[in-house]
Amino acid sequence: MNISAPFIRRPVGTILLTIGLMLAGVGAFFMLPVAPLPQVDFPTIMVQANLPGASPSTMASSVAAPLERHLGTIAGVSEMTSRSGVGSSSIVLQFDLSRDIDGAARDVQAAINASRADLPATLRTNPSYRKANPAEAPILILALTSPTRSPSEIYDAVSTVVQQKLLQVQGVGNVELGGAALPSVRIEVNPLALSRYGIALEDVRTALQSESANRPRGILDAKGFSWQIYSNQAGLHAADYRGTVIAWRNGAAVRLSDIADVVDGPEDIRTMGLFNGKRAVPVLISRQPGANIVQVVDSLKAQLPALRAAVPPDIHLDVASDRTLTIRASLREVEVTLLIATLLVVLVVSLFLRSWRATLIPAAAVVASLLGTIAVMYLAGFSLDNLSLMALTVATGFVVDDAIVVVENISRHIEAGMKPLAAAFAGAREVGFTVLSISLSLIAVFVPLIFMGGLVGRLFREFALTMSIAVMISLVVSLTTTPMLASRVLLGEESEGRVMRWARQSFDWAQARYAVALDWALLHRGAVLILLTGTVVLNIYLIAIAPKGFFPQQDTGGLMGGLRADQSISFTDMQNKLTRIVHIVKGDPAVATVVAFTGGSRAGGGFMFATLKPRNQRPPVQAVIARLRPKLARVSGVSLFLNPVQDLQVGGRSSNSTYQYVLKADDPDVLKAAGQKLVDALKQHPDTVTDVDIDQQDAGADAFVEVNRDAAARLGVTMQAVDAALYDAFGQRQVANIYSGLNQYHVVMEAARQFNGSPASLANIYLPLNPPANNASNNPTPTPSASATPTAAAPTASTGGTGAGGSAVAAGNAVSTSARTMTPLSAIARWSTGSTNASVSHSDGEPSATVSFNLPAGVSLGQAAQLIAQVQASLALPATVHGEFGGTAKVFAQSTGSMPLLILAALLAIYIVLGILYESAIHPLTALSTLPSAGVGAMIALIVTGGQFDIIALIGIILLIGIVKKNAIMIIDFALEAERGEGLDPVAAVREASLLRFRPILMTTLAAALGALPLAIGFGDGAELRRPLGIAIFGGLIASQFITLLTTPVVYLALDRFRRRHGAAERGLARHGDLPLAPGATA
Repeated sequence: MNISAPFIRRPVGTILLTIGLMLAGVGAFFMLPVAPLPQVDFPTIMVQANLPGASPSTMASSVAAPLERHLGTIAGVSEMTSRSGVGSSSIVLQFDLSRDIDGAARDVQAAINASRADLPATLRTNPSYRKANPAEAPILILALTSPTRSPSEIYDAVSTVVQQKLLQVQGVGNVELGGAALPSVRIEVNPLALSRYGIALEDVRTALQSESANRPRGILDAKGFSWQIYSNQAGLHAADYRGTVIAWRNGAAVRLSDIADVVDGPEDIRTMGLFNGKRAVPVLISRQPGANIVQVVDSLKAQLPALRAAVPPDIHLDVASDRTLTIRASLREVEVTLLIATLLVVLVVSLFLRSWRATLIPAAAVVASLLGTIAVMYLAGFSLDNLSLMALTVATGFVVDDAIVVVENISRHIEAGMKPLAAAFAGAREVGFTVLSISLSLIAVFVPLIFMGGLVGRLFREFALTMSIAVMISLVVSLTTTPMLASRVLLGEESEGRVMRWARQSFDWAQARYAVALDWALLHRGAVLILLTGTVVLNIYLIAIAPKGFFPQQDTGGLMGGLRADQSISFTDMQNKLTRIVHIVKGDPAVATVVAFTGGSRAGGGFMFATLKPRNQRPPVQAVIARLRPKLARVSGVSLFLNPVQDLQVGGRSSNSTYQYVLKADDPDVLKAAGQKLVDALKQHPDTVTDVDIDQQDAGADAFVEVNRDAAARLGVTMQAVDAALYDAFGQRQVANIYSGLNQYHVVMEAARQFNGSPASLANIYLPLNPPANNASNNPTPTPSASATPTAAAPTASTGGTGAGGSAVAAGNAVSTSARTMTPLSAIARWSTGSTNASVSHSDGEPSATVSFNLPAGVSLGQAAQLIAQVQASLALPATVHGEFGGTAKVFAQSTGSMPLLILAALLAIYIVLGILYESAIHPLTALSTLPSAGVGAMIALIVTGGQFDIIALIGIILLIGIVKKNAIMIIDFALEAERGEGLDPVAAVREASLLRFRPILMTTLAAALGALPLAIGFGDGAELRRPLGIAIFGGLIASQFITLLTTPVVYLALDRFRRRHGAAERGLARHGDLPLAPGATA
């Protein structure tokens, strides 16, 4: 049966079908979504809880731990990490790849609701969650600056309008504002003045709370007319609060201005943001896991004109960082690479066929196959990303193979004198089975990748399917369009030009040399088999010694870094150091913009994001980092850990370096000692790991207040009163809400700056003694409110009073009317200074410490992993301390064990397919014998070029398995046909087949090699991702080309002899002609 015959007879229909396929591909190309990589994001949700003024230990024990107990029961959680700092806790949940993020979000909300009863009553708002990965770099950073407005005013405008609009964009996971805080009315209390008036700090808080209350007042309704009731309320600014009556003493009102400075200021005065050195409010926008980064950024940019119009005209909104710029540039480079690869492939075909007419046929087949693949990619929901475009680039060398085999065989018949139409029928019939064998065995290589689970499987599934689709379409085109075009386009002999004559002479010379080498190999089969065995051993050795990695480190044109200063550093010093660092980074000629911020819960730390200039205007990102390091080292007391932004982010842990190793232990003290020992030991190996850091922040300064409980009880001072007074004085306590038409603000209370600068300030705190007797009774008589008009006479003591923990507060009394007897805090407590945790980390509910590190140039992740294992073993850490890699390093450790299995699975798949096609258990081994030489060539190429054996190079090895065995298939098919059809003995048959198929073998191999060459050379954006694939394929093909042309005939003869001596079943099949024949051949 000749599958090609109907299409050769119907040229118009065949051409129209081919054009339709190509047009579908052109249309799909412009509709395919664009992304840096296939969708491989783990569903990740971040839970945030805030309790201003709370210490990290308090946040970890009373907020993070209860939340973790409930969140840890959710199905599908693969990793749960938390970090508690001053006033905030952040818990990151990462789910299995199979988990739907929306369903996970509903479970998270249910767990938060269930945990509310276990959380402190002082937690003003419920914990919230966002569908975003905090460890991933923001996809877009906006910076808002103003020459006339304060950062707090800019922040107000952003949080009121801009933030909400940004969060409404589809795919946005989180919008974080930094560098400032909302405006507030700040009450800076003078504790000495309070003690003179006999007023407690809690009296001030209660009065302010009552003054700012916004309660319903009802409606008057009479005779068909109604009046809504309003009253004069506290205003929005400090001036509206200064006259607030806090207490009555000796018949006179004690107003807020008498005991405090009342000013307008930010809620949090310890925060700062910079954009290129100027004060700014950075807006960090993160995407939801799984959202297409390019589509989300395009949607965000479409909102910018409206956002600029929504903020006051003196606020400037600039795009400080856009990750999609380098993504688009990288994809453009891959498209250029694809075009170059196609042209190189066509050039190879032209030189070998020596006819522009013959060249047009494979060229048309390549274009039709690639465009048809793009059409199917669109139907399958794929994206145009680096990996899918790399698959198309490599496929140029694959899809041309089938067309080359068909055209070359038809050309051979025409050169022998046959008419083009008859040659098309005969040539297509002869190689139909060969083309089918090559294509199906190549597709078999990708079956393990398609069905592989985990991150690696998800990452390369689109790659494998794209390659398989391209091969399938190429198979269809080569058996339909290619022979039809050959029957109409090929005209026999053409006049040779100088280039074509040189190409023919070169090929004739090469074929003659090959004939000599082949005859030698057939006479010295033992030596050839020893050579083949040597390649197997060498292959194993090279894989063992090759440096191993997980994913190439990309140059995406962005840097992100964490700042680490002394944990007890003052905010003023941190401001100065951050300003100097930004100035240094911005001064580098490769840097375009810099955004940095510090403050909030990041005590002694901060973050910085730098956008680099286009790739053709600067050196590689690692060179930029190396250039900045010595300059940044001159800023004493602070470290900046710079890391290149990566498209592939694994894990939800934020760290100062790229790779992570996580230690866990039940005892925090044991963990602290073990973590520091490991860090100190790793720092002794700067040639293998750099930027070694640990997230343990246990050197923060603390002031420990030790209360004499007996003395406090004698005086009637409760621990609640002590805690409340300290929180009122030093916690920037939000004591009341202020409501405007668009936003809500807070009244923030703390001791004046001259009274909260050092532990000595604790001596200025006074506490009320046991409350007056009337406060102990539930007196229903109302007390004058802060907004009531005072009478001339002072209220009596019986009309109310307030006190810490007193019942009068519960009854609603807001204004103190009787002087308290006050006692200094020093009368019941003493204090001392020491160190404490500046942050507390948990991993899966256990105390944890994350050691992070980077790799020097030329060092692989495998070498670093080996070093860490050796160092940890040498330290003899306590048995209760156990460690594991986290993030990218964890996936690397998992993938290292799966690499050999993946290669074995690909070999098994090819063996099964070829065994079915040949109905033989022996002949597939001949095809598989070509693989060791390809592996040797690939590994030598990687090692010589300084590359690593990572998963990109592994895909190259797997592709080689599919490519190089086609040489053996072409020889096997024609050798079997020569034995059966011409009656030749095996030696003569395999020799004739090898020489006859030398030209198509050389053509297909060089086409595939030159298709991979642009990837191997690697230029432009994203080259570091493409280079390992191209190097592995190019090196493997070149090595296999020289070796397999000699080893395949020898292996064929050795296995044929084995089959004839020991394979009775196969011998019977061969004798009766039951082995599959090429269509048209006779037994």
